[in-house]
Amino acid sequence: MATLTADLWQALADPTRRRIFARVALGPASVTEIARDLPVSRPAVSQHLRVLFDAQLVDVRSQGRTRVYRPRADGLALLRSELESYWNQTLDSFKALAEQSYRAAKSEGGTN
Repeated sequence: MATLTADLWQALADPTRRRIFARVALGPASVTEIARDLPVSRPAVSQHLRVLFDAQLVDVRSQGRTRVYRPRADGLALLRSELESYWNQTLDSFKALAEQSYRAAKSEGGTN
């Protein structure tokens, strides 16, 4: 799981891929539809979509001769879970520091 999560972060590290993912998040779209909104070629969009697909951030299905991309909720769930773990660690550290400061201030004041 750690490798997959690292791949998710790497996949979204590129600004163009983030824009492509944001477009796909608006609704299912073909490479042509996505490329229309970006200053990159359709082949470049396809390569970026492949990275997002390999990272399990998007899914693809065929509609006739067109491939339509959509976001994968479970891929985002992994990113969200990791972000929440960082946030929880930060809150735990803040709580420990606050409690330590409180105990130190209380012991310096001489009251129990």
